[in-house]
Amino acid sequence: MRIAYLEDDTAQADLVQHWLAEAGHTCMHCTNGREFMVLMRRETFDLLLLDWEVPDMSGRQVLDELRAAGNAVPVLFATQRDDESSIVGALSSGADDYMVKPVRQAELLARITALGRRAGVGEVVPQTVQELGPWTIDRARRTITLDGAPVKLTDKDFELASYLFQNVGKLMSRSHLLEKVWGIMSAIESRTVDVHISRIRRSLEIRPERGYRIKTIYQHGYRLEPVEEQGAA
Repeated sequence: MRIAYLEDDTAQADLVQHWLAEAGHTCMHCTNGREFMVLMRRETFDLLLLDWEVPDMSGRQVLDELRAAGNAVPVLFATQRDDESSIVGALSSGADDYMVKPVRQAELLARITALGRRAGVGEVVPQTVQELGPWTIDRARRTITLDGAPVKLTDKDFELASYLFQNVGKLMSRSHLLEKVWGIMSAIESRTVDVHISRIRRSLEIRPERGYRIKTIYQHGYRLEPVEEQGAA
């Protein structure tokens, strides 16, 4: 999973990031709340791991802003606060789980896996054959048909289109797509994604009159969405 981590204790953060990497997760770390909010406006994640007491904005304030903005990504708090009112307050504000420090490796990874499973990410196996509007995606045969006719795609175009069809309605940042489709976990020229998006739009005729569009979110990424729910503009 892609995880965003808010923690101002760098030694603790280094240890947790090591655990996450060993478990196969990707983690982006921030040491203060404002920096974290900037990251959240630029990137997309499967899960958020928040400390409570950090500079600029508390983890609780970060959570409040995210939920007010409609961000429903699962949130796991890890903090030294263990009083009942803090725990109840965090959960009432929209946190999905809560851990008291010191964090233990096995428990942390188990809670992350459980949250991912509940949210439908992480270990979910995509449908072998998926039908969506005029398209049929056969992941076993690595083919996509449009109105019953096969569409010729490059390997990466197929993988990108398949991933978007698998995640209809979800906003995906460019770096998220680079990681999931290309296996690249460091920043590179974003035109790589843009060029492939443009190509599959054209090849698969993904446009409003066919019921779906790939919407470009300025300075963020892309979302495949049904037009009837969003309007054709």
